Amino acid sequence: MLIEPLTVEGAFVVTPRQIADERGRFLESFRGDLLAQQLGHRPDIVQTNVSVSSAGTLRGIHFADIPPGQGKYVTALTGSLVDYVVDVRVGSPTFGHWDSVLLDTVDRRAVWISEGLGHAFRALEDDTTAMYLCTATYNPTGEHGIHPLDPAVGLDLPADLEFTLSAKDEAAPTLDEARRSGILPTYAAWQAHMTSRQS
Repeated sequence: MLIEPLTVEGAFVVTPRQIADERGRFLESFRGDLLAQQLGHRPDIVQTNVSVSSAGTLRGIHFADIPPGQGKYVTALTGSLVDYVVDVRVGSPTFGHWDSVLLDTVDRRAVWISEGLGHAFRALEDDTTAMYLCTATYNPTGEHGIHPLDPAVGLDLPADLEFTLSAKDEAAPTLDEARRSGILPTYAAWQAHMTSRQS
């Protein structure tokens, strides 16, 4: 299993080693001990989420209050998707920047998204099934969003496609509106939270 950092601090892409024979394939899709070597702590997985999306569905950009935040380990079980990690931490050197990874059933990569980061994805095929391993249960009062089509964020999205968004995502503020309203996590709070997890 290869674990590599993305350009947004606190996010990693995980590429598993696949063993194939006449029966099919086998792989380790998650190794908490190996991820801990990168994070400085073992992620405490307490909830698993599964979403099934049609082609053109755009979910996100979602993030949670810090603390406690919600770390996510995301992979595709069927279909394929482009997964986006967005730095929404005010004061971060890469605030407003994003990185992306193709998650599919060929390479079977996964993405680790640290607490305090924004997350979105775009389904490329019908019946794309994404599985999330989460470090916190859903907390509706601590969950927030940024509009995924905010031009200031500028996610790499095909200009000629129409996207399907939830009503909640459609009504989400821009990154600047969210910053001015005070709902974004700060880089300092993220650093303090990461330090507390390592002690």
